[in-house]
Amino acid sequence: MLEELVINWPSFNKESFFKSFILFFIIIEIFLIIIFYNYSNIEKDHLKDNLFLQMKNYSYTFKGDKFDIDIVPHTNQKVYELQKDKKDLYIFVEMQNQNDDLVKIIYPIDRYNKELSLINKNLLIKFTLFSILAFFISILFAFYSLYPLQKSYEILKEFMKDIIHDINTPISAMKMNISLIDNKDEEIKSIEQSIDILQMLHRNLENYVNNKELLIKEYNIKDIILKQTEFFSSIYDYIKFDIDIDDDIILTDSFLISRVIYNLLNNACKYNIKNGYIKITYKNKVFSIQNSSHGIKHPSKVFNRFYKEHDRGLGIGLHIVAKILKQLNYKYTITQDNNNIVTITVTFK
Repeated sequence: MLEELVINWPSFNKESFFKSFILFFIIIEIFLIIIFYNYSNIEKDHLKDNLFLQMKNYSYTFKGDKFDIDIVPHTNQKVYELQKDKKDLYIFVEMQNQNDDLVKIIYPIDRYNKELSLINKNLLIKFTLFSILAFFISILFAFYSLYPLQKSYEILKEFMKDIIHDINTPISAMKMNISLIDNKDEEIKSIEQSIDILQMLHRNLENYVNNKELLIKEYNIKDIILKQTEFFSSIYDYIKFDIDIDDDIILTDSFLISRVIYNLLNNACKYNIKNGYIKITYKNKVFSIQNSSHGIKHPSKVFNRFYKEHDRGLGIGLHIVAKILKQLNYKYTITQDNNNIVTITVTFK
């Protein structure tokens, strides 16, 4: 069930899932690291305390071969206290009936390190097992934290499907009625262009909701660009359009690339100045839209979702452009000069 739901999630939901999972997992791992680090220190101290007690007990009988002994002169050494140097762990004990010499009980440092290594190895195994458990717990936490979002998305998706189905009928009816008109004046042609734009947006929305695969075919990019340009030039007749486009056959998805050009032109027209201009060029696989504007404070942010510097719009048009271009694997840039001339380029390579 979990796997099926995750696979069927859209990309933004998958991103939220993995970010939530990583956050939960990192937090649990940090706590595990702190716990096992303190536990390692406790075990290390416990090993030293145990060795000290064994050395002390050994000093009463000197039976066994676990420890080595040595007789050293008494020169203010601390007695009955575990000490350590590069070679050994040891304690000094007083010899019975003698005051000038001490017995040095020795435990080799390499044996101590082996015992310590064994303890750390066991702790590492336990840490690994707990980390695996943390991994699955994080998956469960991430899934159930996003479960309400998934349900809301499913409801919204079904609602959008109903809307798409209902919109299709009037669009088809308008297109059929327009086709029956013999003498088409400029107003009729403008209405026809608007219906084509509605149909394009409808198909793009349908493709998005149904998660359809890209339909890559050969298209003349000039025809796609001119179709969108004619629509906007008829509406924004106060803006001067300068068009220089070469014929070129490219492999692309016509609906998606039409949406890109539509959004870019819509943005260039909407935020243009009075008696401004838009220059549209296509040369050597590079499409460019240059327009006059009131200026952009943060050009690098305009492709972010919901980012806008004016009250107009929702701040999603250029984000859709960036998303589609990423899906089609096309590169894009935006620049602005000192005269507030904005240029967006798309490389179809």
